[in-house]
Amino acid sequence: MNTAKKTQKHNPQSLILVDADGVLLNWEYAFAIWMEQHGHEQQAGGEFVYDIGERYGISKDQGRKLIKLFNESAAIGFLPPLRDAMYYVKRLHEEHGYVFHCITSLSTDVNAKRLREMNLNKLFGDTAFELVTCLETGADKNEALEPYRDSGCWWVEDKPENAEVGIELGLRSILMEHGHNMNHECPYPVVKNWREIYAIITS
Repeated sequence: MNTAKKTQKHNPQSLILVDADGVLLNWEYAFAIWMEQHGHEQQAGGEFVYDIGERYGISKDQGRKLIKLFNESAAIGFLPPLRDAMYYVKRLHEEHGYVFHCITSLSTDVNAKRLREMNLNKLFGDTAFELVTCLETGADKNEALEPYRDSGCWWVEDKPENAEVGIELGLRSILMEHGHNMNHECPYPVVKNWREIYAIITS
């Protein structure tokens, strides 16, 4: 099952919506290593820039192509967890009964999706993720979030635009802070780690 049914009732007391890269998984770290192996060095201050082309001093088009290439490589199945994600995602699932629906703009490639699911299950356990929806590389999440409209579910993202879509759809957005979004002003919580997310959700 790849998409949530619009008729389904989503309970905010038992369901958390999450992005994967930059929220659950340390994509930036793994991508930086991969780029270095392919002869690309990050520009000074690159960690404060969202656009990969600008971050590496290459064209936007080349940046997009390299992201897609990385996202569809074997490396995508072995990303490390982001910060303290493993500990607190497991606690939310095992102690508080939450399940997770992951909406990720990884790739629609079948093998990439399989590797993403394998990676998540290995880090967070086989039962935490009820649903993993893989969109085209870099795709917007408006349509994927639509089935959850007005559910009041938590929605954890690192891209401000996607967090804002969540607010517009009646979700409770939380933004994971990174260099590229740390100066973003918003009406929803901005957090540094999953410990803070855990405190917000369980308070």
